[in-house]
Amino acid sequence: MQAPPLTASSCRLCLVRHGETAWNVERRLQGHLDVPLNPLGHRQAEATAMRLGSLRFAALYSSDLCRAQQTATAVANRHGLAVVTEPRLRERHYGLFQGLTYDEAERLHPDAYRSFVQRDPGFAFPEGGESLEDFAARVHSVLDEITVRHPGEQVLVVTHGGVLDIVHRIAARKDLHAPRDFSIPNAALNWIERTDDRWRLLRWAEQTHLEGARDELPNA
Repeated sequence: MQAPPLTASSCRLCLVRHGETAWNVERRLQGHLDVPLNPLGHRQAEATAMRLGSLRFAALYSSDLCRAQQTATAVANRHGLAVVTEPRLRERHYGLFQGLTYDEAERLHPDAYRSFVQRDPGFAFPEGGESLEDFAARVHSVLDEITVRHPGEQVLVVTHGGVLDIVHRIAARKDLHAPRDFSIPNAALNWIERTDDRWRLLRWAEQTHLEGARDELPNA
């Protein structure tokens, strides 16, 4: 996991999706709803903390939602870092889709679901949901702020799958509406770097540290 030394004008981010929740297993849209980790999610958080134990981070930022904070706390305890909560690192707000499975959303709201899966950048979910354009702007703003705050440093960020979808597109310079052709596993490690105003994708979806997490569960 060693990388070249950072320059004074660079900031390297390791971004981690929170560990698994019961709603992840059910393919239920969580959005801003506060769902905790399930037992496997806690094991994944601990495995991530162990994997990152030999690395130095200047700061640890986390979404303020429970599943992200639980994951971040496991890492913080090992590193002796304070968790800086940041609401802009929350998942996309899915409006009236929140709490529904993907199948339920498609059956109950077919038109809105079509706009969702087609990645219409301007489509905002009814009942307070975000459009992709607004969501991406939120993610851009918090990434810019973190990297400006930490020149020449390495920073850990714990967040959500939707945020990481935007992050990958920023670093790989992909359009918002393009189909997703990359994975975003729970508790995997994703590395990007910003030098001046240029983003670079370093490594994505590293998850070898998670291979034993499921085996350690009772009755697994």
